[in-house]
Amino acid sequence: MPRVVSPTHAEDFVKNLTLTVIIPCYNEEQWIEQILHRVEEVELADEILIVDDGSVDGTREILRRIEAENRPGVRIIFKERNQGKGAAVVTGFQEATGQVLLIQDADLEYDPREYPILLLPIEEGRAKVVYGSRFLGGPRKAMNFWNMVANKSLTFATNILYNAILSDMETCYKVFRAEIVKDMKINARGFEFEPEVTAKVLKKKVRIYEVPISYNGREWTEGKKIKWTDGPKALWTLIKYRFTD
Repeated sequence: MPRVVSPTHAEDFVKNLTLTVIIPCYNEEQWIEQILHRVEEVELADEILIVDDGSVDGTREILRRIEAENRPGVRIIFKERNQGKGAAVVTGFQEATGQVLLIQDADLEYDPREYPILLLPIEEGRAKVVYGSRFLGGPRKAMNFWNMVANKSLTFATNILYNAILSDMETCYKVFRAEIVKDMKINARGFEFEPEVTAKVLKKKVRIYEVPISYNGREWTEGKKIKWTDGPKALWTLIKYRFTD
């Protein structure tokens, strides 16, 4: 079993690698400052790159204030109009300066204190891509049944199409050596980013390393954005990139 590095020993971790945490953000005024604070508390990120995807609530005002504070390592990119999570992450990939790139949602569903667990396989040279899986036994708040069915079905389709053994393709927590995705052409604008980047990583013959993570799923009333219509788009994306470039 891989050793688990306590976040309290963060200063001894990722000694030879620089880390960029990419936070795609859209209408997250309730959570954005909290998640930034949690990422900063872990003290592992050399760069925290927030990409605001044209928010229209109060998120941009909060981010403008944070930007004016000149917090060490924090960069904020403001997109003029909403294009989707995938477009925001791709912007993050292009702008990031770290050797390792980690995707963090702008809410509190995923816990930055688990960064050491996610980064360890890369730090030890055992993997170039790591996914944090919500289905490998970590503690989690029960998700809706049909959300779970959709997640498992899409992951099952991924495994069949790409000869993989993933347990959670749709997870937010995806970590990459920068050279894997920096020049990767990604067409997805929305949530179909998850299957597209997974498909293209697997087609490069790069095996994905999974580690268990916790999950505190939020309710629709709390701003959850993914919809049932994103499921068919994800399935089509998996099929399309299996047979095309």
